[in-house]
Amino acid sequence: MANVETVGGPVATGDLGQVLMHEHVFTIGTEIRENYPGYPDPWDEEKRVADAVEKLNECAGRGVRTIVDPTVIGLGRYIPRIQRINEQVDLNIVVATGIYTYHDEPVQFHFTGPGRVIDQPEPMVELFLKDIREGIADTGVKAGVLKCAIDEAGMTPGVERVMRAVATAHRETGTPVIVHTHAHGQAGLAALQVFESEGADLSKVVMGHSGDSTDLDYLRKLADAGAVLGMDRFGIDLFCPFEDRVNTVAEMVRLGYVESMVLSHDASCYSDFYPEAAVHAALPNWHFTHIHDDVLPALRERGVTDEQISTMLVDNPARYFNAGAKA
Repeated sequence: MANVETVGGPVATGDLGQVLMHEHVFTIGTEIRENYPGYPDPWDEEKRVADAVEKLNECAGRGVRTIVDPTVIGLGRYIPRIQRINEQVDLNIVVATGIYTYHDEPVQFHFTGPGRVIDQPEPMVELFLKDIREGIADTGVKAGVLKCAIDEAGMTPGVERVMRAVATAHRETGTPVIVHTHAHGQAGLAALQVFESEGADLSKVVMGHSGDSTDLDYLRKLADAGAVLGMDRFGIDLFCPFEDRVNTVAEMVRLGYVESMVLSHDASCYSDFYPEAAVHAALPNWHFTHIHDDVLPALRERGVTDEQISTMLVDNPARYFNAGAKA
């Protein structure tokens, strides 16, 4: 049985319990907040920390034992704040390394790397490996997953560069991967090609936001290739309505893909991507307890058994983390 690196230290995969595989404590544009205080909402550190503790404890109260937080560079990763929150919450929190971009690599990497003005081995790989093997900054917290993204713009050169760096770090360490994808554009197929070409273990690659799609042929292509489907945006009904999300999961279970899916919300305790009041009004169910309060009962009504629910919440995450770690 392998161990998974969490904010609180290594945890055996058998002790992860119910796992929400894609949640964020915070997604914050630190540079915006520091230069434009109050946009889009006022920031009060103590208030935000206390609010996060309350929301995560409520999540734990539903039986969740672990959340995976794929917040990386580009989403405002700041581990000391997460450590402070985790000290007050009875949850395992798995944090990530990687880079979140839809278009170009960050300018700090643009001129440095293979074939660049400063021609050297890919610096992103070295940084990702340090986060995995030694810890993030000086916190001592090691990353337990890798994260990259491909969105509506598709496989741009910058997106591909980051993705291949993530795949290299995955291959060297066995650390599993979460990919943000644009499901409506079937971007998971492009990501699949890159990871296949890099020799990745696709059973350790979650194609995030697959639940935004109701296209069963698309979802089956990803799953048949060996990837894990992130049915992980429950509550974001503007991207795909509740009934469609639930029906898609239930149908995929009926078709025999229960071992290929993981569940989550892609929610945050707070995100400054949008004004807080506006998102609460538009997406009232986008929070950490929606799955247990609303989604699981709806799945049971459609014939999904408690054993199958446990497969998606417990067994599949444990298997995803369990195999082949080399770090």
